[in-house]
Amino acid sequence: MVLEMKIPSPGESITEVEISQWMVKDGDIVSKDQTIAEIDSDKATLDLPAEASGKITFKAEEGDTMSVGDIVCLIDTSQASVILESSNDNIKDNVQEENKIEIDQSDDISITPLARNIASDKGIDINDIQAKGEKITKEDVLKVVPAMGSSNNEGRGESREKLSMLRRKVAERLVSVKNETAMLTTFNEADLSKIFDLRKKYKEAFSQKHGVSLGFMSFFTKAVTRALNMYPDVNSMIDGNDKISYNYCDISIAVSGPKGLMTPILRNSQNLSFAAVEQEIKRLADNVKNKSITVDDLTGGTFTISNGGVFGSMLSTPIINPPQSGILGMHNIIQRPVAVDGKVEIRPMMYLALSYDHRIIDGNQSVGFLIAVKEGVEDPENILMDGKVEKSLGLI
Repeated sequence: MVLEMKIPSPGESITEVEISQWMVKDGDIVSKDQTIAEIDSDKATLDLPAEASGKITFKAEEGDTMSVGDIVCLIDTSQASVILESSNDNIKDNVQEENKIEIDQSDDISITPLARNIASDKGIDINDIQAKGEKITKEDVLKVVPAMGSSNNEGRGESREKLSMLRRKVAERLVSVKNETAMLTTFNEADLSKIFDLRKKYKEAFSQKHGVSLGFMSFFTKAVTRALNMYPDVNSMIDGNDKISYNYCDISIAVSGPKGLMTPILRNSQNLSFAAVEQEIKRLADNVKNKSITVDDLTGGTFTISNGGVFGSMLSTPIINPPQSGILGMHNIIQRPVAVDGKVEIRPMMYLALSYDHRIIDGNQSVGFLIAVKEGVEDPENILMDGKVEKSLGLI
């Protein structure tokens, strides 16, 4: 029996995906539920598991864009019971023999259609191309393309790869933000001394109790949800001629992953404890990094927090995550001299940036929102914890 595997729907509103990478070779024997490919949607990269065991035949190449329901491969289930009876010595011998085989110089050379087109466009003889695998790929062809300029190409080279669907979609959204919103950024700075003191005093007990570290993100998330409650227009968005406001805070957290920046969401952040925020951020960040994040985890969001400080950024103007109206940019913490009660002291300082859509958020609201965030992180014990530190941290 030959099973036709079709592109599944990654989530609501997603109609197209791109074959990012085949994890097996054409003709391999695969097992049921084995990951055979990675597929990119405009929201996330997802694994494609085999629906049955058997011999796989590709119906699409890496880089192909396919619609939900298209046939991506065939699996011959009659080959599922094939057993390769080879000892380790035989495998080694086979590998050695394969390494000795030269690439066929005939017209029957195995080459992908994309690679053949590139070779034709560049005037490259495919007989001059050395393939790393069983087929000549676009990467093999591009290595043969001569570098521009001097005829001395030693040490010079270039590569070309298609942007993933996710990155293309992100690029499209970022450009649309610049073109379609009245984006403005306001700045402030915060003294994080009291957060440092609380973390130093309670981090060990917090970690033992909850299994996660007491980081900065829980303090900033709590400060942001408080500020959003005070300035609800920052927690709103424009839809045509209407303003949509929310009585909840779904905070998108910018996380860097293998395929680029993603923004998984802390649902109902206004109700989460410090421990719950840290646990959920760790779960989402781990899922982004190991590429197990779901489309549901990335869909929605009413406001975004981006922490460029983890990469060393001192100051930036973060770009709004559409269709949201605001994004808070956190930056690196620097020990700087500041005036405290008429005296100069060294304090751990962070620059804060709020980018907002001026069509819906007025200047006084944006400044007030950022001051509210500053107040929360500068005096967390009283403003974010109501003076009940151990209770707020879930230690009693």
